[in-house]
Parts: sequence; structure tokens; C-alpha cells
Amino acid sequence: MPTYRDEAIVLRTHKLGEADRIVTLLSRRHGKLRAVAHGVRRTSSKFGARLEPFSHVDLQFATGRTLDVITQAVTLHPYSEPLSHDYPRYTTGQVMIETADRLVTEEREPALHQYQLLVGGLHALISGTADGPRPATMVMDAYLLRAIALAGYAPTLTDCARCGAVGPHEAFSPAMGGMVCRRCRPPGVAHPRPATVSYLGALLAGDWAGTREVDDVTVRQGSGLVAAFISWHLDRGLRSLGHVERSWGPSE
Repeated sequence: MPTYRDEAIVLRTHKLGEADRIVTLLSRRHGKLRAVAHGVRRTSSKFGARLEPFSHVDLQFATGRTLDVITQAVTLHPYSEPLSHDYPRYTTGQVMIETADRLVTEEREPALHQYQLLVGGLHALISGTADGPRPATMVMDAYLLRAIALAGYAPTLTDCARCGAVGPHEAFSPAMGGMVCRRCRPPGVAHPRPATVSYLGALLAGDWAGTREVDDVTVRQGSGLVAAFISWHLDRGLRSLGHVERSWGPSE
């Protein structure tokens, strides 16, 4: 059988037969993959623990007729281990891998930037950002905004998302794509504080220094807007988002 190698993040697994699993992965070179891991549910398996969700692994595959087969797995970063012992970070991590799974829909289509963003997001969740540690929900919201932007749905945070009128504006509409002017805003939209809009812009740009002095009210309001925006553009809500502990502060 022809073989090939790739790096990947494990997104989810499903049982197959008595001892096997189907593993869904987001890989560096081949995009989203599904592959069979034989015997990984047996206690004697050599690499079963390396194929848990969140694991960053270097894999060798054998090409199969329907699904390829994982023949070797080497751990690059065992993100599953620290996340499994930290519930707030585990739940936010679940949101991130579910989002990646939902956004990358076509199998074997290159998705390098989504892969790199997910790896960077999980690393920030475990080890902190380049500007120091941040609350798990803040890392999650930054990942969600940047991932949805890569998919072509970046929120408009300055000019009106509908008519293009020069901002700043006062209302935020997930359905219309971001901030909207008074003439375009539909009823019942949110009216975030200017500080919240600036905070979302910092998250979208990956400007961690710009989030250093943000207060809890701003983070809480921003997280609500991100959740509403993501849920709208993914057509249905993220199941894992309902399990995230909505607390903010250094202890998170």
C-alpha cells in the first residue's frame, strides 16, 4: 500500500467494531481527514492514547480503498493531557476543535491556515500567549473570531456592515455581519460599549497586548457578541459552547 506522512490535530473519534476507531483529523498538508486506527481501544495498543481529541501528532498513513489507515503515531504536543485536568480550558478547547470541524467541511482540501490557527490556539490555551497568560474564554473568543474570518465571515467593526457608512457605529447585528448604522440597524440589536468594539478588534487582529488591561465587563460583553456571531454564521449553535464556564479573571 502507498504510504504518506502528515502532522495533524485530532478533532474527534468514533468507535468502529470491537477495538478500532475512526479518527477525524485536521492536518497540515491534506486538510480534514478521516482514517481508521486499528486496535487502539485495546489496552495493549501502542498508540491509542496518542489519538485522543486535542492531540497534536505526526502520523503515517497507509492508503486504503475507502478510509486510509493510521500505521504510526508520534506525539508532537500532548495537549489532551493538561486539558483533561482543567475543566474550564477543556470546555473552551472543545469549542475550538468543534469549530474547526464545522468550518473545514471538505475532506482532503488544503486548510493550512485553519490548521495553524488551531495549533496556535491550543498552544495559547495551555501555555499562554506571546504577551502572557490570558483567560481561557478570551483565548477561545480570539480563536473563534479569527477562524470565522479565515472562512470568509469576518465581522465588520468600523463602517456599517450593510451600507458601508463610515463609523464608528453603535449597534451590532450578527445577521448583518457586525456593526451597523442607525439607518440599517434592525430592532433588538446589541449596543456594545466602544471599549468592547475595540477589544473585539484586538482579538481579531491577534493583538494580545491590546487585551492586557481590558476589564471584566468588556470581556463578558465581547464574549456574548462572539457567541452570537458564530452561532448565526454556522447556521446552528456549537453544542460545546453551552458547557463553557462563563467566568472571567486571572483565576480562570
